[in-house]
Amino acid sequence: MKPELSVVIPVYNEEAGLATLFARLYPALDKLGISYEILFVNDGSRDRSAQLLADQFRARPDVTRVMLFNGNYGQHMAILAGFQATRGNIVVTLDADLQNPPEEIGNLIAKMREGYDYVGSIRRERQDVAWRKHASRAMNHLREKLTHIKMTDQGNMLRAYGRNVIDLVNQCSEVNTFIPALAYTFARKPTEIIVEHEERAAGESKYSLYSLIRLNFDLITGFSLLPLQAFSLFGIALSFLSGALFVALIVRRFLLGSEVQGVFTLFALDFFLMGVILFGIGLVGEYVGRIYQQVRGRPRYVVQAILEQKDDFGNVSSISNARE
Repeated sequence: MKPELSVVIPVYNEEAGLATLFARLYPALDKLGISYEILFVNDGSRDRSAQLLADQFRARPDVTRVMLFNGNYGQHMAILAGFQATRGNIVVTLDADLQNPPEEIGNLIAKMREGYDYVGSIRRERQDVAWRKHASRAMNHLREKLTHIKMTDQGNMLRAYGRNVIDLVNQCSEVNTFIPALAYTFARKPTEIIVEHEERAAGESKYSLYSLIRLNFDLITGFSLLPLQAFSLFGIALSFLSGALFVALIVRRFLLGSEVQGVFTLFALDFFLMGVILFGIGLVGEYVGRIYQQVRGRPRYVVQAILEQKDDFGNVSSISNARE
């Protein structure tokens, strides 16, 4: 029988905190009194995470499934792979670092039962360093202006999705995407709730500053053409201004004669315009690079193995090789 709830958890080098996650997650889900499955997606961990996940599968094979990637493809690719394998009517995504308490899953499900098909979450008191809090708020504001996708806390992955949303997401084939925003575009009735937020149970964040910047580029370029359009309008405005400046310089030369003053001002203006041009080339390159990644048609991820209970008689499929 299909479970009512599927929980998808991407895992990357979380050896230090997995035992605590198991100790809190399974009791929290058992208390809900509904059928569920937990799908761990090991995203090419280099520590003992894969071994610990396999041990947990052997301990609770009735509700545990483990998907093993052959390399590191990123958190969002791991979630997409999990979505493809889920069977529940409600799918919840949860990070493995326990910053989002597993006990909050029940609140998401209760909200889904009110008729919503997408429930996001807002961290009540975010337990992160100051620069990440401020950068996240700034990106939330910029993203909403550019994409018109209304998510109060875009970086929080504790979210619940209805089966209708999951099926639509599974039909997409983007190489670079942002799962919460993609699902939001398909939801008929989305909403948000406030959840608790805790400090990381163990280890450190796997997102560097560069990774966060790349992720936000994926979000903006994947859901809006406004940056390109704004830059085109800016270029048109500069063209008119440069034409007006040229006419003014010609008139000034005829009226006042040749001058050598203002050389450094012209240099500064040239450097500014060169910076604008380089920025524009880089912006176009971001879009073109994503087009290139999409059209070459390589697998978004490679599943090396899946640990799951095969049937009601206890037979286990040790593993199936697959590609996506």
